[in-house]
Amino acid sequence: MPTQKNSNASVVSLQEFVLVGFEGGLETQALLFAVFLALYVVTMLGNLTMIVVITLDARLHSPMYFFLKNLSFLDLCYSSVIAPKALLNFFSSTRIITFAGCATQLFFFSLLVTTEGLLLGVMAYDRFMAICNPLHYPVTMCPSACTRLVLGTYCGGCFNSIVQTSLTFHVPFCSSNHINHYFCDVPPLLQIACADIALNELVMFGICGLIIVGVTCVVLVSYSYITVTILRMHSAAGRHKVFSTCGSHMTAVTLFVGTVFVMYAQPGAVESMEQGKVVSIFYTLVIPMLNPLIYSLRNKDVKEALRRLGQKRAAK
Repeated sequence: MPTQKNSNASVVSLQEFVLVGFEGGLETQALLFAVFLALYVVTMLGNLTMIVVITLDARLHSPMYFFLKNLSFLDLCYSSVIAPKALLNFFSSTRIITFAGCATQLFFFSLLVTTEGLLLGVMAYDRFMAICNPLHYPVTMCPSACTRLVLGTYCGGCFNSIVQTSLTFHVPFCSSNHINHYFCDVPPLLQIACADIALNELVMFGICGLIIVGVTCVVLVSYSYITVTILRMHSAAGRHKVFSTCGSHMTAVTLFVGTVFVMYAQPGAVESMEQGKVVSIFYTLVIPMLNPLIYSLRNKDVKEALRRLGQKRAAK
């Protein structure tokens, strides 16, 4: 259990933290509450819709949509790890989170976010196989292989989560129990540590940097081959469809990797928490809300599946 020192240098157990959240009066808190609530509701509705449509429409039972359904599930879950507690704290006078609650929130958030990053790399590999090796695609990306790939992303996420959570809560917290953030995350927790955090920062930058570089390299290499293959296509309609699908994925990857890099994989990330709060809104609420829109609005198959589902409901 981390400890906290008082002014007499005695040691007491630290049982809870205070999430400082955002500065401002009641009007500012009300406005932020409305923004967070709107983002969270749209995130839930959008991702639940994607999961239901892909599950119910047999024409979408392919590897690409299997991965997309898992992406929607991850977006839905890690937003739910953060948003409900943040919404409650906007009008709370205490904004307290228990030690165990903080550790649990950090563990699941780290697990789900890391898994999503790895899954985006897997999705790029899937598009590479589908477009550049179409003859081998049914064998290479068979259902069992897709399941193993998704399980592999969860294993990677679990490994990073265990490392980050155990290292973060291993250090003593003695400067304050006030976390300058709206949820429990590694950088704001390291700010209130009273021990040497060089190892923690090194591990955070190292693992996050490795994940970001790895995913980026997979995406860039995959889409380099995809671009060459597309340019060789004789069908203009085929080129448009592939560009549309790949453009959606590239947009999602760019948004996710860019915000995660700013928050975790650059020097000074631990100190710049005011900037970190704003950046965190993007990858905890905005990006999970945008992903279903990005993939549905630019995907003809998803739009047709939505139309068919609507017609079935109207017929009843």
